[in-house]
Amino acid sequence: MKEANEFSGEDYKKIFLDDAKKNEKALTYALDIRKFEIDLYWKRASYFWAFIAATFAGFITLQASSSVNKTDLSIILCCLGIIFSTGWLCVNRGSKHWQENWENHVDMLEDSSIGPLYKVVLTRPMPKGFQEHCEHLLTGPTSFSVSKINQLISLFVTILWVVLLFKSLPDIRFSSPFNPFYFILVCITGLFCLLFFWRGKTYGKDYVHIAKIRSAKIKLKITQDD
Repeated sequence: MKEANEFSGEDYKKIFLDDAKKNEKALTYALDIRKFEIDLYWKRASYFWAFIAATFAGFITLQASSSVNKTDLSIILCCLGIIFSTGWLCVNRGSKHWQENWENHVDMLEDSSIGPLYKVVLTRPMPKGFQEHCEHLLTGPTSFSVSKINQLISLFVTILWVVLLFKSLPDIRFSSPFNPFYFILVCITGLFCLLFFWRGKTYGKDYVHIAKIRSAKIKLKITQDD
């Protein structure tokens, strides 16, 4: 039995593909929103890079300083770096999700309007000979995924901040005094990183809207002539 929110290939064909005008307009929207999502992807990446670079610069400056008591600030900066890097990783994955959504729409909609333009991939001929193989290995085009590489970089930066955090923490011994500040700060950082993955996803259930409207009236002022 079909559930209420299921959407089959036949439903997609009926709504978007059977009507030529609607198909062409839907393709235009899908292409425009795809470009918009790609633009937002790099803007978000720049936004997080700015925060991460500033945090990292602060950490390096602090380590190079001659200050004796710099453990507290180092741990705070590492926790900030973990939060920013984990957030960047999640935002990269979320941006890729919506970008692929509109790319999939283009794949479905393009055939009857412009043909399978986005599905046909044109590549160079395979290299022949030792010289061509060397040139291809060094400078030739390859089907790397830019978004996947960006996600791997953000994962590496997150792991780097975790390593720096453990390096910045004082040595833990049974005889060492308990520091509640470090414990609470690290726990809050870990909790928010878990919240990114647990509660940071887009709401996927049905929406029920509540609408309200205000009433507006003009009150006439009646004046009496003498």
